[in-house]
Amino acid sequence: MPRTTAHRTALAAALVTPLLLPLWAAGPARAHGAPTDPVSRVVACSPEGGARKGTAACRAAVAANGGPFTAWDNLRVANVNGRDREVVPDGKLCSGGLPAYRGLDLARADWPSTRMTPGATLRMRYVSTIPHTGTFRMYLTKPGYDPAGPLSWSDLPVKPFAQVTDPALTDGAYRFEATLPSDRTGRHVLYTVWQNSSTPDTYYSCSDVVFPETKKEPRTQEKEQEKEEPQAGEAGQKSEPEKVSGKQKPSASPAAPSSGPAPQGDHTPPATTSAPASGPSAPMLAGGAAAVLLLTGGAALAVRLRRR
Repeated sequence: MPRTTAHRTALAAALVTPLLLPLWAAGPARAHGAPTDPVSRVVACSPEGGARKGTAACRAAVAANGGPFTAWDNLRVANVNGRDREVVPDGKLCSGGLPAYRGLDLARADWPSTRMTPGATLRMRYVSTIPHTGTFRMYLTKPGYDPAGPLSWSDLPVKPFAQVTDPALTDGAYRFEATLPSDRTGRHVLYTVWQNSSTPDTYYSCSDVVFPETKKEPRTQEKEQEKEEPQAGEAGQKSEPEKVSGKQKPSASPAAPSSGPAPQGDHTPPATTSAPASGPSAPMLAGGAAAVLLLTGGAALAVRLRRR
């Protein structure tokens, strides 16, 4: 009986120990974190991502990854010491360059996202199971960022738009606020770097955010045309008074005296300004001259007759 009992105890230990090892190993891995608001890709596509994990982007990420993102809070790289741009390669920022998270680097415009407002307050919620000291640095892709291409360091400003050091861990999460840039529109990536000071690790995460789109040019032109049309109509309505005033102007202009009556005090008829040889007075002058010649001739004849 003692031998049988000892054998059973050894067998139970052999069966249970392999089951306990993964749980023990998972303990430190779960003692880290990732953003849940705005939701990061690794959280959205993890088994704990809810409805988001069933999106086309998450399914593609899991397929490219070769497995689910079970350790969603363990995306960390050791001994970076602030040399993020040197250690993490372009195109692999969301995975931190780790092969176990390579599916997060897919260039897609349909990742689960969070709506944001330019210039508004960002309220970050970064879940973690145990406290760590360190600094959070937050970057937002530059204006004009194209989500159809891989995320590179050149897509991010050199300096973060916000930085928070040693926030308090409350109810299993770090919570802090920052003001978002005011010049972003459309889809962008909020890139969060958490550099620990209590450990040699640095954590990386990509949260997809969407800002309201600006009005497209064709729509703007249509609206401008709509605004111009009533203005043109108003101009057409105002053009009639201008024409009326144009007719009134010649009446006061001295260049066209025939268009109106002569000024008061000037009784000279317009005909007197013409040449003397023209008009009805010319025959009267010719008749008077003939009469004078006839009288002169008659007088001369009478004198001759008297002398005879």
